[in-house]
Amino acid sequence: MDDGSLHIVMLPWLALGHLFPFMELSKRIAQHGHRISFFATPKNIRRLPRVPPHLSSLIHFVELRLPSVEHLPPDAEASIDLPSDDLRPYLRQAFDTFQHQLSSFLRQSLPRLPDWIVFDYAPYWAPRVAAEFGVPCAYLSLFNAAVLNFYGPPVSLMGGEGGRTTPEEFMEQPPWVPFESHIFYKPYEARELFKPGALPDASGVSEAYRFGKSMEDCQLIAIRSCEEFESNWLDVLRQLHDRPVIPVGFFPPSPQEADLDEESESRWRSICSWLDKQKPGSVVYAAFGSEVKLTSSQVREIALGLEKSELPFVCALRALAGSGGIATLLPEGFEEKTAGRGLLCVDWAPQVRILRHGSVGGFLTHGGWNSIIEGLSLGLAMVLLPLMFDQGLNARNLVGRGISVEVARDEEDGAFTGEGIARSLRLVMVEEEGEKLRAKAKEYREVFGDEEMNDGYVRQFIEQLEEHRRKEA
Repeated sequence: MDDGSLHIVMLPWLALGHLFPFMELSKRIAQHGHRISFFATPKNIRRLPRVPPHLSSLIHFVELRLPSVEHLPPDAEASIDLPSDDLRPYLRQAFDTFQHQLSSFLRQSLPRLPDWIVFDYAPYWAPRVAAEFGVPCAYLSLFNAAVLNFYGPPVSLMGGEGGRTTPEEFMEQPPWVPFESHIFYKPYEARELFKPGALPDASGVSEAYRFGKSMEDCQLIAIRSCEEFESNWLDVLRQLHDRPVIPVGFFPPSPQEADLDEESESRWRSICSWLDKQKPGSVVYAAFGSEVKLTSSQVREIALGLEKSELPFVCALRALAGSGGIATLLPEGFEEKTAGRGLLCVDWAPQVRILRHGSVGGFLTHGGWNSIIEGLSLGLAMVLLPLMFDQGLNARNLVGRGISVEVARDEEDGAFTGEGIARSLRLVMVEEEGEKLRAKAKEYREVFGDEEMNDGYVRQFIEQLEEHRRKEA
């Protein structure tokens, strides 16, 4: 095409919490007339929302085939497919073979190469492959600027000078942050960073190295955030990196979700029918993302919290491998005690549709950035129960802003109780003390849910890509 439009390769990591936002941004870029080549495995492509008909000619899926890797289940194409977190390194090992498929794709594209590759943290090798063909790369951070700042400059993430070597250093404000901040890890979270899985693994490198190398080698860093939310953190981030740092907005899920398959549509109708019978703003939605693999004791305490809160709820939980099913993990008498007041969705729930329903007024969540964006774009008050990765940092951020509350935990081992969950839920949902939180969440809807503002950031991002597009040989 010689109409001046861009051709952009999108290369996300194999996790639903990465595939879906990459797809949402792809659709928003395509809305402006630019072409997308979206790299994903066949199973993950089927999981993605259907491309709207008016964009189908602009978004093309490139199927990637995962090789057979020892210890990796043969049907595992995303982290949600792994029965244990211990298998993540083998998924990363398989994923790293995609560098050869990316090279082959670029070679076959000659002489009409893509203008940009927008890549996730995991394919840290993408800039090296792209450089062989003169194609620039933009690293898309699905973490916000505050979190990236806390992790620090690339050299420290890659084990170089200034790198933090003890859990205690992650429990305090980094020296490069010039203003007072309450964003840091609690003891039990900081120790998790030094477990074997955080070090070089079967893939040959650590997760931290992937982050650092991605930011060090790209031509541009794009952040899923905006100036209205964290201009101070974006300013610090620009001082840590010697390349453009561009906020691209939140790109929350499109209001018009793609059609569900027949079985999922039937399940949604059943959920919707139940929600329709509840009072406006009275229901808590509880869900903990696609990455978290809850322990049996955590499932039990979450269920106890929902039971003791005496609030109507919809709860999405996934069965643990080898557990015998969710029902075996629930407190005795749970289903009888919550009959009519609660709805349990096992393995799948249409989260965005549920959150948009008028009867939902609160969100019990792990505090992943995806879920926070979905909740705040609708002005929902949130109770945060961080469980992994950046979630603890996000929780401190939102609590400090007076938007949310965090469930009380034992600072040493991270244990929480159903009673603590129930107290937090009642505070956020019904108690007078939580009125300021509820009002603040509604205020943030004006930022997170502002479609005009979010589209403006996408347009600014496209302008940057156009200005610095690949130069023809």
